[in-house]
Amino acid sequence: MARIGVDVGGTNTDIVLECDRGIFVHKVPSTPQDQSIAVIRGVLEICAMAGVAKEKVEVIAHGTTVATNITIEHNGAEVGMITTRGFRDILHIGRHKRPHNFSLHFDVPWQSHPLVKRRNRIAVTERIRPPSGEVETPLAEDEVRAACALFRKRGIRSVCIGFMFSFLNDAHERRAREIVEEEIPGAYISISSEVANVIREYERFSTVAMNAFVGPKAALYLRNLETKVREAGIPAKLRVIQSNGGISTIEGCSKKPVGILMSGPAGGVIGALAEARLAGIDNIMTNDIGGTSADISTIAGGRLRIKNPRDTLVSGHAVMAPMIDLETMGAGGGSIAWIDEAGGFHVGPRSAGSEPGPACYGRGGTEPTVTDAQVVLGRMDADRFLGGDLPLDPELSHRAIRERIAEPLGISVTEAALGIIRVVNNNMALKMRANSVARGYDPREFSLMPFGGAGPFHGVALAELVSARDVLVPMAPGITAAMGLLGTNLQYEHIRSVITNVLGADQAALDRVNAVIDELTAAGRADLDLDGVPEGDRAHEVIAEMRYHGQGFELRVPVPDRRLTMENRAAIVAAFHDAHVADYGYAFDDSLVELYNIRIIATAAVRHLELPRIARGAPDDLTRAFMYQRDTVFDDGTAHPTPRYDRGQLGAGTRVPGPAIIIQHNSTTLLPPGYTAEVLDHGSMRLARA
Repeated sequence: MARIGVDVGGTNTDIVLECDRGIFVHKVPSTPQDQSIAVIRGVLEICAMAGVAKEKVEVIAHGTTVATNITIEHNGAEVGMITTRGFRDILHIGRHKRPHNFSLHFDVPWQSHPLVKRRNRIAVTERIRPPSGEVETPLAEDEVRAACALFRKRGIRSVCIGFMFSFLNDAHERRAREIVEEEIPGAYISISSEVANVIREYERFSTVAMNAFVGPKAALYLRNLETKVREAGIPAKLRVIQSNGGISTIEGCSKKPVGILMSGPAGGVIGALAEARLAGIDNIMTNDIGGTSADISTIAGGRLRIKNPRDTLVSGHAVMAPMIDLETMGAGGGSIAWIDEAGGFHVGPRSAGSEPGPACYGRGGTEPTVTDAQVVLGRMDADRFLGGDLPLDPELSHRAIRERIAEPLGISVTEAALGIIRVVNNNMALKMRANSVARGYDPREFSLMPFGGAGPFHGVALAELVSARDVLVPMAPGITAAMGLLGTNLQYEHIRSVITNVLGADQAALDRVNAVIDELTAAGRADLDLDGVPEGDRAHEVIAEMRYHGQGFELRVPVPDRRLTMENRAAIVAAFHDAHVADYGYAFDDSLVELYNIRIIATAAVRHLELPRIARGAPDDLTRAFMYQRDTVFDDGTAHPTPRYDRGQLGAGTRVPGPAIIIQHNSTTLLPPGYTAEVLDHGSMRLARA
């Protein structure tokens, strides 16, 4: 049997196949108009490469940017919202924060690009009374039907429902959904108590609105992909990686696509962590540099970090969905270099993508990109890109940089190309510091892991800029995200607000919390039942999300034995203080600590991708791996005759002195003078000063 991981990027779609014959990797150009075209093509091609019948594929794990792209391009569904009378404008007001405190000119995304237009936000009469959840004012069903009539008139087919205090009692939201189903058959409907059943009305309303905004297109894509997989004669189960690093079903992700907004980047972090563990490294800073973007994360102690809810923003909109702590920026091989009206030199965030792509692709692109700069500097050999599958035209790169950058600035083409590399590297370094130093981590204690097709070009330069300990290049950098898809478990999360003074709670209050734990655990168990997961493969983790009284957001603390008791509550509070010190550098030991939310994480362990040890290197490895030598310009502006080596010919223990360029089909590693690359047991390479 075989398993396949497919990661869709802005430029290329990466595929990895694991079977009894070994591990096979492949790349195909992405098809932005319909990502499923490249996915099916890549799956069929890699099966042919591996000599595996498509009928033998049991699982396809998929990382997709389809939901993310909808938010970036602002081309989601026209959404209608039904909400509580008097609270129509919560989505407009937000938290009343200024995105940039000292700027007079700034964009407010939730106002400039609203998920639901104001005219489509309809308020109806209803009211739930806090804190008991009793019905204060019954739902005015005729008003809900009138809102549906208006939506029908406007052609709206996606509806979200968000009522005040529905996290205490969701009866009104569920009844409103029944009415919408009657009045607008086939509509895509999201209710806040199912998408984000927590306190904070703005974040809850924003999350359910985002679900309705991306839902119809995301669900259409996922179900269309599932259909195409079946039509192609592939009987595999189709799974999708979520923003939290777990995988889920097509049906689950179609109903709750806010959970896959960071689907693509999540696979890369998991794949990087798996290879770091094989190398015996617990502290890594990851940078996944593809054709369009760079995804940055910091992993301390070998454990993935989930973002604090205050930071879970997507395209400027609050989304209360668990996400791996990573940052995304417009910096990749296709990032375009440009000069603004004042003469300022910029690189990105706009990208040439795969169509037309960098100028050197010869597909009609005329703007200079980071890839064109690598070609001009002699780092990317025109006849070796993707193993020669995509020949490049260096003259087009020279022309684009000369006409758009060098001549306007009065510098040479080489200086302009170096400028492009230096600007994009410094942009990424700033973001990496924000994800590490600003979170209390010392980069000198971390290895930098660059991956993605373009990552190892920038690894050493970025490590120097952020003062990382060394550089660890994965076995197949361009396919690392796809490999991560085969290294994670099935995972479902359920959450509910249940505000409790932990140390001051009596037994009745603890019973109320434990009743919520039981109910959410049952929901997680039902999810795993639908997947047919054997009881012995299941695990349920109970998380208490806690804060100091009056604090803005919560921190996660595990609940021992999955129950809150008189005996363990002091230990849970102490664990919260410790977590607060780790995140903020201090704690208030004598302050009131509140339990805010209970979160249940239901998981099922699946077999993870296992990288085999590679053969030990021989004394003549460098000689056999040597391909040819060409002049190459490095970041300090000096040019050196630089040998090219075939990475596939380098065994474990082999050391490569710089300067060198190490070539493989899916990526290229730049090794500057003064550095040495050492091949490790499972094929990764450690780059460090000689």
